[in-house]
Amino acid sequence: MRLPALVAVIVIGLTGCGRLVPDGRSQSQSQKPPPVRSGTVVSPNADTRQCLARLGAQGSQFDPVPDAYYGGGCSTLGTINLTSLQGDESRFSVSNLRKVSCPLAEAFARWARYGVDRAARQEFGSPLARIETYGSYSCRNIAGSRKRSAHAQAQAIDIAAFVLADGQRITLLDGWNGTPRERAFLRVVFKSACKRFGTVLGPDYNAAHANHFHVELGGGGFCR
Repeated sequence: MRLPALVAVIVIGLTGCGRLVPDGRSQSQSQKPPPVRSGTVVSPNADTRQCLARLGAQGSQFDPVPDAYYGGGCSTLGTINLTSLQGDESRFSVSNLRKVSCPLAEAFARWARYGVDRAARQEFGSPLARIETYGSYSCRNIAGSRKRSAHAQAQAIDIAAFVLADGQRITLLDGWNGTPRERAFLRVVFKSACKRFGTVLGPDYNAAHANHFHVELGGGGFCR
């Protein structure tokens, strides 16, 4: 693994992700980092180093990213650029997943292998080749609120499509109400995600999620 230089923040213009916890705070604000000057870069702590070791042991390929605070409640702490994951029988790639927190990536890797790859082979007879995402980190608010989204701390992932080794591409936008096989597959992986993440939002939640699953560790079992 190599440690790349810190790059400029790219704000991904997605909307609709994240939710409010009962007291009105955003999930990402329920655990605020200590106040530091914007642009401060710090070294990964012991928990992050242990997470990176576990993630590597799972067969994941990634580059660690230096910790940084950007101000305004936005930060990337203990994050990685994730490029590929290990399935039961083969490796598959992950697109556009840069600056995602290590604990979230660890849960994502387990879900991708046990919840997605196995479902693809069972439903379509073909292993997973790629998971397409809209990314993780984005310094923005929850849509329709003044609260920061979990994306503002790289604590959420938006998942758009699954590509199989035989060339089939199942998108959330078309497949959620698509063929019987697509519908069955996407609902299996959705239910599996609900067992591994604290918050999972999909096409049935609202129109803003018609084209992706939103997953994050926090939320206490909110699956919609």
